[in-house]
Amino acid sequence: MYNILKHAHSGLRWIVLALLIAAIIVAFKKMSNKDTDHQKQPFLFNLIGIHIQTLIGLILYFISPKVSFAEGFMKVSELRFYAVEHISMMIIAAIIITIGYSKGKRQDAPQRYKTLFIFNLIGLIIILASIPWPFRGLGAGWF
Repeated sequence: MYNILKHAHSGLRWIVLALLIAAIIVAFKKMSNKDTDHQKQPFLFNLIGIHIQTLIGLILYFISPKVSFAEGFMKVSELRFYAVEHISMMIIAAIIITIGYSKGKRQDAPQRYKTLFIFNLIGLIIILASIPWPFRGLGAGWF
């Protein structure tokens, strides 16, 4: 069960990043337009992807051998990353993207798209900073 969820979580990362980048591009293009059509699909799919990824990550948090609260775990960078840094930054990013989506729904264009652009961009930066990329030496692969 753990390996299935781990690979799903790792592979879904690419879909979530693609959806997030697509949402940022759409918001950036619509930001300067004065039209009032509300194109919510890329933003809704992005939000759904983020929430599914967060849910899988929370399940993994409780069953992963990489999350350990043994004595001195804060001194080991890999254990600290998975137990504290990764989970907290990803939850913060999911909250920021969700708040941006909720605020954007209630606004008129082009302010709606400016809000979506800013919140999604902040979320993307946080996500990119807290992914355990292989070059960081945290025991994770590309998939």
